[in-house]
Amino acid sequence: MNSLIRAVTIVATSVAGLAGCADLTPLETDVKDLKAEVVTLQSQTQEVRHATDLASASARSAADAASAAQKSSNEALAMAQSSQTNVDALNEKLDRMFKRKLEK
Repeated sequence: MNSLIRAVTIVATSVAGLAGCADLTPLETDVKDLKAEVVTLQSQTQEVRHATDLASASARSAADAASAAQKSSNEALAMAQSSQTNVDALNEKLDRMFKRKLEK
């Protein structure tokens, strides 16, 4: 008798468990939706990586241009200082020449 009750209980539990698992359609739908979302996120991630690469390249280009501009600016400053030194020396020479003429 006990074994009969036990067998009936096992069968009833198995049938109830299988009945709960029989309707997998909502889970399959959820899995499909999640897969589609993963594909979308992967695509967006690739787009962001591409945009980041472009931004990095643009930043490197801007840094290179700034460096070149700084170099040109430094060269122009050196030339201007050299010219100013030459002009100062010439003015000094002219002043001495005119002072000599005035003294005579």
